[in-house]
Amino acid sequence: VQLVESGGGLVQAGGSLKLSCATSGFPFDDYVIAWFRQAPGKEREGVQCISPRDRSTWESGSARGRFTISTDNAQATVYLQMDRLRPEDTAIYYCAADAASCYVCTPYDCNFKHDDKYWDWGQGTQVTVSS
Repeated sequence: VQLVESGGGLVQAGGSLKLSCATSGFPFDDYVIAWFRQAPGKEREGVQCISPRDRSTWESGSARGRFTISTDNAQATVYLQMDRLRPEDTAIYYCAADAASCYVCTPYDCNFKHDDKYWDWGQGTQVTVSS
């Protein structure tokens, strides 16, 4: 299993970036791919997740409404379009793959699946947003 992120960089607040996660070594349609991020001194947090099979998506609250996840199944690649970037979006962005779903449900609700449930990770790409 291999995941390779790219597309990070330095951008001014209000700008946009598009990250890519190129995958190989597993049946792309049978997995979910999620984006996580980790800012300095903070825990890693979920951003967005997609199921390539039906293109259903799940988003965490950290960037709701500003980021969009998509997939090119022919290229086995997942993208994260990030718009209206803020300095607090500065972090290392990782993509991860898992054979289960994007979320975990209890009898009360469903929530974005935590990073400790993902086995396979990319090396990360740095995103820096200047004010």
